[in-house]
Amino acid sequence: MTAQDMVKVRFSKWGGTPHWAFDMERLGEDKHGVWLWAPAGTVLRRGFDKTIHVQQGFVKVITHDRWWTAVWNVGPGVGDRLIEVYVDVITPAVWDGATVRMVDLDLDVIRRHDGSVEIDDEDEFEEHRVVFGYPDHVVDKARTETARLAIAVERREEPFGLVGERWLEVGRAH
Repeated sequence: MTAQDMVKVRFSKWGGTPHWAFDMERLGEDKHGVWLWAPAGTVLRRGFDKTIHVQQGFVKVITHDRWWTAVWNVGPGVGDRLIEVYVDVITPAVWDGATVRMVDLDLDVIRRHDGSVEIDDEDEFEEHRVVFGYPDHVVDKARTETARLAIAVERREEPFGLVGERWLEVGRAH
């Protein structure tokens, strides 16, 4: 693994407060975006004070100019690991060399291993919309994108069908 194979993934909240920071291995790219792999043991840092060690690997797509990014988890595991696909609604990702930055807009679309789909953190979005002063066009885009994503994830429209699963297998074999 060389330095150019690593990508620094940096999420912030609106206004620049750090949210998530972790490094992933670059797997490749397709029409959906850049695909990254986090093997078991990857360290995720949340904000300033929380660290999580990944128990099972996951693959992430950083989309091209879209208002979302998504993660596919290796196996059912326990607790939150019952999540198969987790889609974060974000501002479009911005690349600076091997670092990719995005602003988390709270709303998430989740598909569990049993196939159920839900929209998460709507209450957090409503609170942060006021507290952080999200501009109206950002609020409208986040809501529209979340509704569209919920349908796409439920219907398993690509990359939420076979494409994400294939990249997950590439990561596992990596």
